[in-house]
Amino acid sequence: MSSSSSYEVRPAKLSEAQAIADLHVSASQAAYHDLIPAEHLNKMPLAKRVTMWREAIEFGDPQVQVALDGGRIVGFVGFDRSRDKGTKNTVGEIWSIYVDDGYWNQGVGLALWDAAREALVEEGCTTVTVWIPLRNERALRFFDLAGFKRELNTAKTVPMGDIKIEEMRLKRALD
Repeated sequence: MSSSSSYEVRPAKLSEAQAIADLHVSASQAAYHDLIPAEHLNKMPLAKRVTMWREAIEFGDPQVQVALDGGRIVGFVGFDRSRDKGTKNTVGEIWSIYVDDGYWNQGVGLALWDAAREALVEEGCTTVTVWIPLRNERALRFFDLAGFKRELNTAKTVPMGDIKIEEMRLKRALD
């Protein structure tokens, strides 16, 4: 799975925090509409989400890159070192990756993954992980195609709004 994308991917700018937050809300609604009841999605107020992304962009925790189509943000990825306790500092993690649902299956996610992978390699990471809800078949398929393998012994229950969902960690070597 490699990209020959026509999308521009670059580090996010502070001025783009609002657009990233808006996309985060709309893309998560599209991605999780069959998995999580609407009243449990996006409980975080938009202003708080904007602040969260502004701080991530400003402090690089996580690093945030955006994909653009004609100057419009159509996807973003947040990544950095793994947040999992006990992991080596050579383990990176995709913290989040979202694409406007009008751009699904058009190479945006792949372009974002390629950019995150390259940046993690530059930082000295040798492996990368991602946590995915077990019932999110689209995301599981995407990461399977990107060479990630499911770590069956990592399933955990996490809160999302007022409900809990099951997630599994996927992992792959960074070549």
